[in-house]
Amino acid sequence: MEQYVIRGGNPLVGEVEIGGAKNAALAILATAVMTDETVIIENLPDVRDTNVLIKAMESIGVVVEHLDRHTVKINASMITDHTIDDLYIKKIRASYYMLGALLGKYRDAEVALPGGCNIGSRPIDQHIKGFRALGADVRISRGLVTAQAERLTGNHIYLDVVTVGATINIMMAASLAEGKTIIENAAKEPHVVDVANFLNSMGANIKGAGTDVIRIKGVEKLHGTTYSIIPDQIEAGTFMFAAAITKGDITIKNVIPKHLESITAKLIEMGCEVEEFDDQLRIVSSKTLRHTHVKTLPYPGFPTDMQPQIATALATSDGTCVVTESIFENRFKYVDELLKMGAVIKVEGNTAIVEGVNRLTGAPITAPDLRAGAALVMAALAAEGVSTVDDIYYIERGYEDFPEKLRSLGAQIEKVSAERDIQKFRLKTG
Repeated sequence: MEQYVIRGGNPLVGEVEIGGAKNAALAILATAVMTDETVIIENLPDVRDTNVLIKAMESIGVVVEHLDRHTVKINASMITDHTIDDLYIKKIRASYYMLGALLGKYRDAEVALPGGCNIGSRPIDQHIKGFRALGADVRISRGLVTAQAERLTGNHIYLDVVTVGATINIMMAASLAEGKTIIENAAKEPHVVDVANFLNSMGANIKGAGTDVIRIKGVEKLHGTTYSIIPDQIEAGTFMFAAAITKGDITIKNVIPKHLESITAKLIEMGCEVEEFDDQLRIVSSKTLRHTHVKTLPYPGFPTDMQPQIATALATSDGTCVVTESIFENRFKYVDELLKMGAVIKVEGNTAIVEGVNRLTGAPITAPDLRAGAALVMAALAAEGVSTVDDIYYIERGYEDFPEKLRSLGAQIEKVSAERDIQKFRLKTG
C-alpha cells in the first residue's frame, strides 16, 4: 500500500504554482458533453477525480483526447448511452453533474448515486427538486438516479439550503430548457461562477452567477468553445496554511486573491504576514501563531474544505481556539490522528476546542478524507521526527503532484510502498 513518509521540522520556503480548480473542473467536464461540437478545456488538474470522470464519460461514447497533461479536447457527438453506472464513478461526488448535463441535452439521464469522501451526508434532494421544477420525472432505484422529461420548461426555483452541486446542476439543465429560470438562494462559490462563464462561452444565457439570484434564459443548443479553468482556491489555501504551521515563507503563484480573502483574513489574525499581488500571494510565518476562532460558512465565508487545515495550524497556536463546522457533520474524523501527534483537541458535536501546544511529534497516521489528509501532511511537516501517512489515495483525489510540490519548498517527503523504503528514508534524512 502506498503511503507518504515525512520528516518534519523544515520551514517551507520558495514558490509553488497552483493548478486548476478540481471542483470547477469536474462540473466543466460534465458540461462539455452538452454540445455536439468540439470543446477544449485548459488548466485541467491531473488528479484522480477528474481522470475517473473522464473514464466514465468515455464509457458512454464521449471522445476525449489529451492534448497535453492539462488540456483536453472533448467531442460528445457520438454518445450512445445515457446511463452512467461505471464502477469508479460511484467513488466521486461529482458524478451527479452528469445528470444535469445529459438531462439538459437529451431529456434523459441515469447516473449512479454519488460517493466521494465520507465527511457527512450529501443529500441530492435539492437537485431533484430543481429537475422536477423544470418538468422532469426523477426516480431513485437500484442505486441509480433516473431523470427523464418530454420537455424542460423554465421555472422559479428557491433552494431550501445553499448548495453548490444543486445550483450548478439546475443551471446546466435550465440552460437548454424552454423559457426563463430563476434560481434563488443560489450558491456563490467561485466554481459556480466558472461553470456559468463556461456555459456562456458555449452560447448559454446566464446572468447573476456569484450572487444569490441566478437568471437563465434557455437556448436551443450550445456550441464548442475553448476555456481555461480558474485556479484552485483550496489547493492555494492548503499551501497558505502549510507556510503558517511550518514557520515558512511561500509565494503562491497562479491564484485569484479575491477568492482567498476569508483564508487571508484568518492568517493575518493568526499573526502571519500576507502580501497580495495580481495573481499571487506571499505568506510569511515567523513567530508562534496566535489563537483565533473560525466557523465554516458558504462562500464568501470560510470554506468547509479548509477547516481541517486551519484547525491543524491552530493546534500549534498560543491559546484556546474554537472551530465550528456548519456544513458537514462528520468533518472532525482527522482529530484522532492529530491526537496521536500530541495535539490537544476536544470535539463536541459540530465544534472542536483546540488547545495550542508548543510542538507536534511524528506518528503513523491515516488520511480519513481528501482535505483532512492534506491537513495531516501539514501536521507531519511541522512535527518533530518521522510520520507515515496511509490512505493517500484520498489526497491524490484532489492534489496534483503534492509531494513533488512540497519537496520543491524544502519538505522531506517521499511516496513509498514498502517498509524498506521507509527505513531508507529514515537513514537518508536522519
